[in-house]
Amino acid sequence: MIDVAKITQQKQFLKGSYFSFDAYIKGDLELGLIENRSGSRLLGLPESLLEGIHSAIDSEIGQGGSNLVLFSCGKWWGKSFYRRFALEVSQYYGKPVTELEMGEFLQCFQECWQTNGWGKLEIELDYYKKGFLVIKTYNSAFAKSSIDKTHPNCSIEAGLLSAFFSQLSGTELHAIQTECESMEAEKNLFIIGLKKRLEPAQAWIEGGNNHQTIVDSLCSHQTDE
Repeated sequence: MIDVAKITQQKQFLKGSYFSFDAYIKGDLELGLIENRSGSRLLGLPESLLEGIHSAIDSEIGQGGSNLVLFSCGKWWGKSFYRRFALEVSQYYGKPVTELEMGEFLQCFQECWQTNGWGKLEIELDYYKKGFLVIKTYNSAFAKSSIDKTHPNCSIEAGLLSAFFSQLSGTELHAIQTECESMEAEKNLFIIGLKKRLEPAQAWIEGGNNHQTIVDSLCSHQTDE
């Protein structure tokens, strides 16, 4: 006869999503505070503030310089974000974030991105064996608040993604943006890889090449080397 009690005692129940919005975000309307489930305070950035940041930096140092500054800010933010993400996820699941199954990691990262109010994120692994990751984001507040509509403008997100995946992989990686919602694209597209391998892509972006052409050219360029 099956010992139901014994089976029940040994069964390991799967935990729910750590980044579920109802569980992760906590607020106190009277005090005006927003916290996550670990007790860390969260900051809400109004659209007018983001527009002001873009406008001030652009007017001071120009479009090219502002993208570099915002990318550097994103890298600093990404390093802090990864440390918090890795700590909270590893404590919740009882193992280092680097030991999560790919499906577990993807779900955590996507839900974390969305729950924090950064829009929707998808990771494309089609070019992983070629040494590249493609990240898609939707409804970016950074793209929406951009003033210049002639260039990709999610430099903060690009910096964040480059730092995050550098920390995750233990290898210094870079990120470039090939499509942007500020330019009326349906989504924002980023390519992540070694900086040296991504260097040719900047000229292709400035030349008006689309995302797929740039990815194919990067992969072909690696084959030719």
